[in-house]
Amino acid sequence: MHELEAWDSFYLIIGGAAAALIGLQFVAMTLIASLPGLRKAEAGAAFATPTIVHFCAAFLIAAIVRAPWKAVTTVAVLWGIIGLAGVVYTVIVTRRMQKQKHYEPVFEDWLFHCMLPFVGYGVLAVSAFAASGYEREALFALGASELLLLFIGIHNSWDAVTYNIFVTGESSEESKAIDDAPGRDESEQV
Repeated sequence: MHELEAWDSFYLIIGGAAAALIGLQFVAMTLIASLPGLRKAEAGAAFATPTIVHFCAAFLIAAIVRAPWKAVTTVAVLWGIIGLAGVVYTVIVTRRMQKQKHYEPVFEDWLFHCMLPFVGYGVLAVSAFAASGYEREALFALGASELLLLFIGIHNSWDAVTYNIFVTGESSEESKAIDDAPGRDESEQV
């Protein structure tokens, strides 16, 4: 168990960062919600909710690893379950992205919402199986996958905020300017 103790401060930092980012994501979503425009639940389930799930997974793993376990195998089972659940969830997110019709995903969206999370959660699951024989390597894989999930969440949060401010915000302002234009009567406004 000595190997796991060496990672103590790493998981303290990751857990704190994930918790803070969860809070910031809620603040960002609250501010975005105040922007005028259409609300589309399907797009939110495909693009916003996974970000919180990735932050929560990183936070949960950090909390689990920091607990005083007797052996790494118990911890590995728990992070393996999180990894398998994450793989399944990523498949669900991929299907949601394909089904929603409110936004046409580009390569970057597929990369950060489907491919990289699948890799991150897959590494979690595989490293759990490797932990009994290759404890040190499994812990490095665990740390790498947690950082990946954290960076994916940061990217996706930033992407959502900038999209809603610069794309949705602009189109809302343009439509408001058109609606308020002189010479338009009430019957023409939508």
